[in-house]
Amino acid sequence: MTAATHSPLFPQESGSQIVAPPRDADAVLDGLDPEQREVATALHGPVCVLAGAGTGKTRAITHRIAYGVRAGILQPASVLAVTFTNRAAGEMRGRLRQLGAGGVQARTFHSAALRQLQFFWPKAVGGELPRLLERKVQLVAESAARCRIKLDRNELRDVTSEIEWAKVTQTVPADYPAAVAKSHRDAPRDPAEIGQIYAMYEQLKRERSVIDFEDVLLLAVGILQDRHDIADQIRRQYQHFVVDEYQDVSPLQQRLLDLWLGDRESLCVVGDASQTIYSFTGATPDHLLNFRTRHPSATVVKLIRDYRSTPQVVHLANGLLNQARGRAAEHRLELISQREPGPEPVHTEYADEPAEAEGTARRIRDLIAAGVPAGEIAVLYRINAQSEVYEQALADAGVPYQLRGAERFFERQEVREAGAALRGAARFGGNDSLLDDVVELPSQVRAVLSTKGWTTEPPSGSGAVRDRWESLAALVRLAEDFVRAKPTATLADLVAELDERAAAQHAPTVQGVTLASLHAAKGLEWDAVFLVGLTEGMMPITYAKTDEQIEEERRLLYVGVTRARLHLSLSWALSRSPGGRASRRPTRFLNGLRPGSTAPGARSVAAAAGGTAERGGAAVKRKRRGPVLCRVCGKTLTEAGEMKLMRCEDCPSDMDEALYERLRDWRADQAQQLSQPAYCVFTDKTLMAIAETVPGSEGELAGIAGVGSRKLGRFGADVLAICAGEELAGDDGDS
Repeated sequence: MTAATHSPLFPQESGSQIVAPPRDADAVLDGLDPEQREVATALHGPVCVLAGAGTGKTRAITHRIAYGVRAGILQPASVLAVTFTNRAAGEMRGRLRQLGAGGVQARTFHSAALRQLQFFWPKAVGGELPRLLERKVQLVAESAARCRIKLDRNELRDVTSEIEWAKVTQTVPADYPAAVAKSHRDAPRDPAEIGQIYAMYEQLKRERSVIDFEDVLLLAVGILQDRHDIADQIRRQYQHFVVDEYQDVSPLQQRLLDLWLGDRESLCVVGDASQTIYSFTGATPDHLLNFRTRHPSATVVKLIRDYRSTPQVVHLANGLLNQARGRAAEHRLELISQREPGPEPVHTEYADEPAEAEGTARRIRDLIAAGVPAGEIAVLYRINAQSEVYEQALADAGVPYQLRGAERFFERQEVREAGAALRGAARFGGNDSLLDDVVELPSQVRAVLSTKGWTTEPPSGSGAVRDRWESLAALVRLAEDFVRAKPTATLADLVAELDERAAAQHAPTVQGVTLASLHAAKGLEWDAVFLVGLTEGMMPITYAKTDEQIEEERRLLYVGVTRARLHLSLSWALSRSPGGRASRRPTRFLNGLRPGSTAPGARSVAAAAGGTAERGGAAVKRKRRGPVLCRVCGKTLTEAGEMKLMRCEDCPSDMDEALYERLRDWRADQAQQLSQPAYCVFTDKTLMAIAETVPGSEGELAGIAGVGSRKLGRFGADVLAICAGEELAGDDGDS
């Protein structure tokens, strides 16, 4: 997993190795392509760099600053480079030092504004700068209580986010309801109520002499507007500005930038309207798209040479944007890959979600066996609640993983609370009036979880309330799948199943495959990317209603596609659970791009876009895998654990207990030698299946679910020897 363009065409500029700075200004330009060189040498007047994904924009702008400094055109202390994250600012500072331009300020908007506030506050206002609130949630909660409005934990987070959005869009409390209506924003509560809470929040801050994160920008803007002497002092200090990720600036950040600049035009902005995916936080590409209008004399340079992804990945990414609509689409960049050809993107259709997760895990296991490091593989999905089935599938496949930007499913607050409620209901359900008239297990679960925020219909819009509902809905679906596989299951059985899953996924893991939402993946890249759950309703998400919201969903998928360097897999499931009605459709965004599909109102471009279509992990021309039958009673199996055992949980087991214990002891030794959790060798279910079937050949062992080609090659000889009753080399013979 990498945060910067990684290609043999780009010399590494960071890391533990100390790199000597270029000998002179001209040497700074060495290795830049023609467009990057044009950026680096355009040091006067306004400059707009339209930089596609993987085109080396950070490289271009850092070399631009370094070239200006080394040529004596720019003074290091007079340059202010601003970006959006501390990580990006730190990376920029590191690159500038290596290029011999140490002294240049590279900061986030908030960091730069806070530094200026701390310095000028005594002069502008007097006294010390008010204390900065690290977390505003508690004050928002108190404001709601003062307004006699009750908010649960998730509503509190969402209302806090609404207040942040209002402030960065420069919306005062009285105007909030009208602003929500105008922007077609889904407010988590009645906008009038949020307006009340917002007004009370601002009042409490004034009473307590505290400021929040957004106030840092607002106060900086206020001082620069009111105190021309201070504005002039800052403008004398900073005479040249560079803004990265310019498509993500909010109206408030743009206002601050305008005040820093004054009437000068010594500004370089870098961005890509096709990567605008944070409009819900107030970001807008309008400032990037209007740059030429505001600065008619601007130099515009387009970076379209993609050094990150293969031609096959780039072709699919271009195809996605070719179908886009709206202003941002009019300014899309047609990328040209600079890499050698690679494998075609794979489009896979699965019968159901568990099959999709298991198929994805198998492919990942095969990639790792082929030499792709686990840390260079990612599974990306639309919402965090989708992670659970992939956490489970990867654990079952023995593939270590890590979550980015979210807690593991069973560690989430709402899932822990729901588990406690279900555990209590299982123990004392006979005395719970909530369950008096409820017999069926899924109905019992729904009744219990309804006290925790689950409803039959999802809440409108996105945010913490929606995220909580999705987690609880995943538990409801799990209960439905559980009882389908085990019709006699009780609430206590389900609780035991949840505890077993949680325990398996809490096992310590080594650095592994990244699981992340598409939003959390922005700015990162991997050798192999699996884009999963690509169905209508999830991509685009159901609450994306307007044309603008739909187009932002398309851009989100584009960001996901462009995270891949070499291997790209796109998949969807026709139904939620095994045996369910195949009513789902793959995302409209792939129409005309996936083989066999046609774009609306256009001829199919699937052949041109490339890619292979598969179903259930097998080529289309192959037949679908038939149902898995219990080898004892012949019943169709639907639950993953039962399919691994090849029998129903309730059917009698002919397992060799002594063999099972020898296998467990051997697995513990292997796990210790490999410094991995035991399940990464084989899961309990796989060991049980081995102990029941007692394979006598590699072919028989390979037929057991959970034993793939990699594990067969690595552990097959040992397992077959144990099954044959032989002593392994190194055993002392006393066991």
